Amino acid sequence: MLPPPVPYPKRRRWPRVLAAVLAVATLAAVVVAVVVSGGRSGPAPSGVVSAERAQAAIQEYLTALSDGDDETVARHALCGLFAAVKDRKADMAVASLSSDAFRKQFSHAEVVSIDKIVAWSTTQAQVLFTMRVAPAAGLARGRSPEREQQAVAQLLVQKDGQDDDVLVCSYVQRTGGQY
Repeated sequence: MLPPPVPYPKRRRWPRVLAAVLAVATLAAVVVAVVVSGGRSGPAPSGVVSAERAQAAIQEYLTALSDGDDETVARHALCGLFAAVKDRKADMAVASLSSDAFRKQFSHAEVVSIDKIVAWSTTQAQVLFTMRVAPAAGLARGRSPEREQQAVAQLLVQKDGQDDDVLVCSYVQRTGGQY
């Protein structure tokens, strides 16, 4: 035979309800603070890359691609990790492939303008820019010698001592053709 059942005391529910109410109130306060602070217009946060520095960094990256400077391409593509990476063989191979692909498309590229900068944080931004490109020698037949094309670059401002290094973490060309 089993012993008679033991009546368990009922749990109080008010601590759970109180915790839920406090969590909802905290969340509401955070949302209100974000909405209020996000609605203000004013100067860009300090540390966001300027148009001039963005243009210089992107031009450095494009020049490295067209010159086959794989170390500079890899330094940009690793987005701040280049100095800490111990084995760079794979990164250098990817940089070499990127440079080869770029040189098969264009003989040179020059950044003409920075069209829009969208700051993600005080150290990251996405940049829409226009570049003037000349097609590679084999592709130049039947085309105008130079044309303008838009592209998007994602930039990182790496705080390194006194100098801030602007790196092009990724770069994608905007398509201009019809599908």
